[in-house]
Amino acid sequence: MSVRVVVVDDHPVVRAGIVGLLAAEEDLDVVAEGADGSEALALVEQHRPDVVLMDLRMPRVDGATATAQLQQSHPDVNVVVLTTYESDADILRAVEAGATGYLLKDAPRQDLVEAVRAAARGETVLAPSVARRLVAQVRGNDQRLTARELEVLAAVARGRSNAQIGTELFISEATVKTHLLRVFTKLGVDDRTRAVTVAIERGILPSR
Repeated sequence: MSVRVVVVDDHPVVRAGIVGLLAAEEDLDVVAEGADGSEALALVEQHRPDVVLMDLRMPRVDGATATAQLQQSHPDVNVVVLTTYESDADILRAVEAGATGYLLKDAPRQDLVEAVRAAARGETVLAPSVARRLVAQVRGNDQRLTARELEVLAAVARGRSNAQIGTELFISEATVKTHLLRVFTKLGVDDRTRAVTVAIERGILPSR
């Protein structure tokens, strides 16, 4: 089945370029496009996409605000922020809003395409420079996993999906994603499997 995508960017030329790039892929279907966060909310309600590619700084409703609202109303929709900005504040705001990924607009074409596919599978996708910034932020603080982060990671080790973890721990799927992003940065990894492996190697989780 095709991955259904909504593209949201306030610059028409940029938006058209992204739509054209994705439309060239047989397994990606751009079902709608919008110019700001408020349009994103309406388009998701109408089209129920798998992934929203969301610009960060837009008029009326910005990308982070729209992402947070989408995670409340449609937690099954994965949002990938696609922006030119990579300040610590921008990154953290997007992550805390529940974004599945954070990419920069200068990303290679294939990286963007693969990121959309990965996001549709519920995987976290981060631009390398963004991942480094998150790691640096965490290293400036306490790198130990919190009790909740340990619970989430242990559930991942048991093969649970984000939705299943949310149900087990009585938290939203967006909150699960946020905890996982923090676990990834603290452990210096970028995927679930590696997070479990490193946690076992370091004695954070018991060996199976």
